[in-house]
Amino acid sequence: MATVELRFSAQPEHVRTARLVAAAVARRAGVDEAVLDEVRLAVGEACSRAVGLHRSHGITAPVSVVLTEEEKSFSIEVGDEVPGPGAEPAPAATRGATPGVGLDGPDSEADADGEDEMGLAVISGLVDDVEVRSGANGGVIRMSWPKTPVTVLP
Repeated sequence: MATVELRFSAQPEHVRTARLVAAAVARRAGVDEAVLDEVRLAVGEACSRAVGLHRSHGITAPVSVVLTEEEKSFSIEVGDEVPGPGAEPAPAATRGATPGVGLDGPDSEADADGEDEMGLAVISGLVDDVEVRSGANGGVIRMSWPKTPVTVLP
């Protein structure tokens, strides 16, 4: 099982890099060429969501992307460090943030929730196998695609 890990600061301009890396690793892992656009779009949505959550909650920790090649599938996990609903947030010092202050100042929670739901809807439309988890240490969107079977000629 080959794994590639990527961490980037929560800046929108880094999402493009994550998309390009994801597509290149997916291609190398054997994901069907016809699905690579979906991989790019889904990773872009997941990373944009994580960046938005970090910025709206004032978290300066990096966004993480883990790309894993398994025997029959290829998976990508995009992680954020925003505590889920009802979870006790980690102390600001461990997250490198000032509570309640975003990187560009406080944002409207209602707007962030709407964008969050829209991003998840887009991802669900692009990826058949998607799982969203949220906890006290943050959230993870896990997406996976089947690998193209290798045909061996006699």
